[in-house]
Amino acid sequence: MRTDEFNYELPKEMIAQYPAQKRDYSSLMVINKKTDEIEHKHFYDIIEYINEGDCLVFNDSKVIRARLYGQKVTGAKIELLLLKDLGNNNWQGLLKPAKRLKENDLVYFDDKEITARVINKSNDGLGTVEFICGSNVYDKIEHIGKMPLPPYIKDNEKYYDRYQTVYAKNIGSSAAPTAGLHFTDELIEKLKQKGVKTAYVTLHVGLDTFRPVKADELRDHKMHAEHYQITKENAQLINEAKKNGKRIIAVGTTSMRTLEGCAKKYGRILPVIDDTDIFIYPPYEFKAVDCLITNFHLPKSTLLMLVSAFYNKDKLLCAYKTAIERNYRFFSFGDAMLLY
Repeated sequence: MRTDEFNYELPKEMIAQYPAQKRDYSSLMVINKKTDEIEHKHFYDIIEYINEGDCLVFNDSKVIRARLYGQKVTGAKIELLLLKDLGNNNWQGLLKPAKRLKENDLVYFDDKEITARVINKSNDGLGTVEFICGSNVYDKIEHIGKMPLPPYIKDNEKYYDRYQTVYAKNIGSSAAPTAGLHFTDELIEKLKQKGVKTAYVTLHVGLDTFRPVKADELRDHKMHAEHYQITKENAQLINEAKKNGKRIIAVGTTSMRTLEGCAKKYGRILPVIDDTDIFIYPPYEFKAVDCLITNFHLPKSTLLMLVSAFYNKDKLLCAYKTAIERNYRFFSFGDAMLLY
C-alpha cells in the first residue's frame, strides 16, 4: 500500500491546543465495526460499552521530561529529545540542529552540572549520547528537562500535568500514550465496580509514535524497536478474560502494539520483557485485541495505519471526515474514538 492512501486534510483549528476541562469530558466517537453505526458521546459514557468481565489493557509507561536544552562550549544552542535509555548512561535521542554536532562533541546542561557526549549521529538527527554527571541521570533529567509536548501544541509550558495518565507508573516514555489521558481515577473505579477487569502493560513510547512515514510504500518503512514488559499477573488477567469469551480492549495504539507484538512473536500473551518493532497496517490479522480506544491521529502516521487495519481504511477516513464536520478535536489533547 502507498503512504498517500492514509492522507487527509485537517484544518489547523481542529488540532487541540489544550485538554478538555476534565479528562473524561472529551468527546467520544463510538463505531460499531460490524454495523458501521457511529454514535457521538462523551468519554465518560464509555462505561455503557464495556461489559462485565471484559478486560481493559492500559499502558502504564510514564513520560519523562525528555526535552533538554543545552549548549556547546562555543555557546551554540542545542536541543536534545531523549527517546530510549540504552543503559550505562547512554541514550538514543534526536539532536537539533544536528549539523552543528559531530562525534565526541560535548553539550552542557544546567550550568555544566550535566554533560552529554555525542557518540554518533545520523543525517536525520537521530543519535546516541553518553551522559556525564555526578548523580542519577533520571533525577537530573527530571530536574532540568521539559515535558515533550508535541510541537503543534503552541503553549508547551501550561499543561504538563495533563500530559501524563493518572495511572502512569514506569518511567521511560518520550511521548504520552494519549488514549489513556481521558481516564480518571473515578471512571476506572466505576468500571471496576461494574466487574470490568483492568490489566497493565508497559511500552515505552519512542520515535515512531510521532514521526510521519516518509517512504512512498508502506513495506519500505522501518519501525524503530520499543521496549515493553508484561508481568505474570497481567498476562494471566488478559488470558483468563480471553478464555472466558470476554473482550480484550486495548487502551491506545501502544497497548495494541504491545499485545499484538507479543502474540505475533510468541503465539499468545505471556510474561515477557522484550522489544517490538511491529508495524501494523492493512491487511493484518489481529490475534489478541477485540476493541480499541484511541485518539484521532496525524495524516500518514503509523497510528492511523494501525487503526485502519483494525477497522477499514476508507470507512475510517469517512469517520474522520465526520469528526471534522462535527468539530471533534484532534491529536494528543484531542477527543477519542471507541471501535468495538
